Amino acid sequence: MNTTILKAAAGTVLGLAAVAANAANVLVVLSDESQLALRDQRSFSTGFYANELMQPVKKLLDAGHTLTFATPLGKAPTLDRSSLDKMYFGNDEASMRQHVELLDKLQLTSAEHSPVVSLARVEQNGYGHYDAVYIPGGHAPMQDLLHSAPLGRLLRDFHASAKPTALVCHGPIALLSALEQPARYTATLEQGAHAAKAPAWIYAGYKMTVFSNAEEDASKGMLNGGAMKFWPQDALQKAGGSFSSAASWQTWVVADRELITGQNPASASAVADQLLARLKR
Repeated sequence: MNTTILKAAAGTVLGLAAVAANAANVLVVLSDESQLALRDQRSFSTGFYANELMQPVKKLLDAGHTLTFATPLGKAPTLDRSSLDKMYFGNDEASMRQHVELLDKLQLTSAEHSPVVSLARVEQNGYGHYDAVYIPGGHAPMQDLLHSAPLGRLLRDFHASAKPTALVCHGPIALLSALEQPARYTATLEQGAHAAKAPAWIYAGYKMTVFSNAEEDASKGMLNGGAMKFWPQDALQKAGGSFSSAASWQTWVVADRELITGQNPASASAVADQLLARLKR
């Protein structure tokens, strides 16, 4: 099995270490994409947010859990360089450096050495090998994860088994992949047409959160004059999700059954705490 499983104790990457009896195997799913298609043929350079990935990753590794990293196609994911800002790490420069150093040790973004595997390989290994899944944000999940058929199969399996499923910021848009025809659903949103509730969504009625419309409106200037095809809050609500949020940029985490969602970058650490609590049960 050509899968790299990484483990750390006290923040040190050990790689292929023996799994402790009480350790869980957490699947971390990221996007393959580095560009988000906007309206009017524009695009926006993006990727994953550093803190949204690395704060939970460090907490999981420090707790002794093993991590498997995957993207739909098995490509090395892209770091959104705009997320390399200490404000996302509690304005703590040292904390940001520590998390970025761990990212460098993991080599996730290295085209030659990344341990990332494809979701097809994850499926071949068997979903039973994994105890939980975590999906960070950045805008990239809105380009591919929301329509990923293999991710949809994984989420439906985790839902049926009530395995912890944690997502943050724009990451919860990936839940739409569990629809039977997610691309058809999002096409209605892109066209600005009235979208009825999507049929047979496994998360219909679930309490959840995602980067809010208010936050999207406040941060739309970062798109350099472009506009997103639709906002994730609208997409999840119209699909049947029961949305709630805190004030913009404040920590907000919603847990409902197996699902744990965080509103924004400030919520990543709290999402990790909720996931760690679930893994202790």
